Amino acid sequence: MSAASCLLTEDQFLCSICLDVFTDPVSTPCGHNFCKTCITKHWDGHEKCPNCQELFNIKPELWVNTFISKMAAHSSEQRVSKPGEVPCDDCTGTKLKALKSCLVCLASYCETHLEPHLTILGLKRHQLIDPVENLEDRMCTKHDKLLELFCKTDQMCVCMLCSISDHKTHDVVPLKDEYEGKKAELGKRDPEIQQMIQKRRLKIEEMKRSVELRKKDSDREIAACVQVFSALKESVERSQAELIDTIKEKQRETEKQAEGFIKELEQEISELKKRSSEVKKISQSEDHLHLLQSFPSLNTAPPTKDWTGVSVRPPSYEGTVVRAVNQLEETLSKQIKKLLEVELKRVQQYAVDVTLDPDTAHPALILSDDGKQVNCGDAKKNLPDNPERFDKCVYVLANQSFSSGRFYYEVQVKEKTEWDLGVARESINRKGSIKLSPQNGYWTICLRNKNEYSANAGPPVRLSLKCQPEKVGVFVDYEEGLVSFYDVDAAALIYSFTGCCFTQKLYPYFGPSNNDGGKNSAPLIISPVNHTE
Repeated sequence: MSAASCLLTEDQFLCSICLDVFTDPVSTPCGHNFCKTCITKHWDGHEKCPNCQELFNIKPELWVNTFISKMAAHSSEQRVSKPGEVPCDDCTGTKLKALKSCLVCLASYCETHLEPHLTILGLKRHQLIDPVENLEDRMCTKHDKLLELFCKTDQMCVCMLCSISDHKTHDVVPLKDEYEGKKAELGKRDPEIQQMIQKRRLKIEEMKRSVELRKKDSDREIAACVQVFSALKESVERSQAELIDTIKEKQRETEKQAEGFIKELEQEISELKKRSSEVKKISQSEDHLHLLQSFPSLNTAPPTKDWTGVSVRPPSYEGTVVRAVNQLEETLSKQIKKLLEVELKRVQQYAVDVTLDPDTAHPALILSDDGKQVNCGDAKKNLPDNPERFDKCVYVLANQSFSSGRFYYEVQVKEKTEWDLGVARESINRKGSIKLSPQNGYWTICLRNKNEYSANAGPPVRLSLKCQPEKVGVFVDYEEGLVSFYDVDAAALIYSFTGCCFTQKLYPYFGPSNNDGGKNSAPLIISPVNHTE
């Protein structure tokens, strides 16, 4: 800005009517300046100067003041400081936004008041920085000197006097040198931060996609539920209607039978009344010959039915309701089977490849080379008793572990008389006698004595199965706390542990049980999952 403009005060850029920076400044004949809109509205029939009160007989012509216009425009570019912005320390009245702060003068300046630091030789040597508040915080509180050094030993900013007193033996460097080093470190840190940001953005996208997929799954489940329950509702309503129709039909048959009997009785009553009338008439007759001739036919009752053993049979409803309920139960069973087939198909999508871990296997167990089969032998092998190995119970874990998400695998149990299957947490006890229960870290089901199935829930829960499963599917939802067992061939749910709280890795668990003299020699076989159609 020119030296001449520096002589103008902030007030000279303000309109005396609106008290704001000039907009389209114009001059009156008396030499005063106003916004064009302000003076035009102010006059409105009162042509008098607001400043000097000079009266104009006719509305004077206004002239655009180009100098004030340029200065006002320049002034308006230097915005008034807003909350949160650093104001100019030299501005009087309205504080303009500071452009720079001087670390020597400990003051902040707008463009106008900054000019001496840009033109005067002595001031040009002062250190200018982007405007900051509380410049006094950059002074040493002990020596009232500028903090211009950095103590690497104590990791703090110090002044020149501090460097020769309290920090005399410390590693002290100029503030600028430490600034450059820290700036370089931050420059290296920024790519790492950007990478972290990118990872989190990708995670957000992953979560959004996951939510969208879950919504589709949810919509699909709702549609399936609506379809199934609508079918059940229709089936119940149909069965109810059929049952009511059957009962009503039986009642109609009973009424029809009663109507037939009543009609016959009424006809007989009519005949008997007719005979009674004839008998009375003949009895009162004085015609001896007519009475004697009519006597044989009137002396006997007209032919009638023996009604002694006749009655209206009440309708029989025995078994009607039971048959309807049985039919409904059959329909419900079919729908449940369809649901289970859909559920099994869904959980099979989470199939994982599982192999047996020989380092955990009891010494009597025999594992196949591919790690897919296990059965119990008659003798123990001489194996190292490592911490992972079961030493008393004939158990073995899988190589694979899971600490999140869902997983599913299938095991063939055909021809076995005893077995255990499920999952176990990482910290389970593997030495000595073991009681299988969730409290001890095992979520399992078992077969005992050929046909006694139970869930080892502590205490055990006896299971009633319609048929003996030959292949068992095991499904785990880690976050949901769910462990479910399925009869794969029958597409039936065997048992579910719900509300489990998993905090450790889970391992698929296998217990083929003892050989039992060859009666239980068949192996447990980890089978490939053939997705049901």
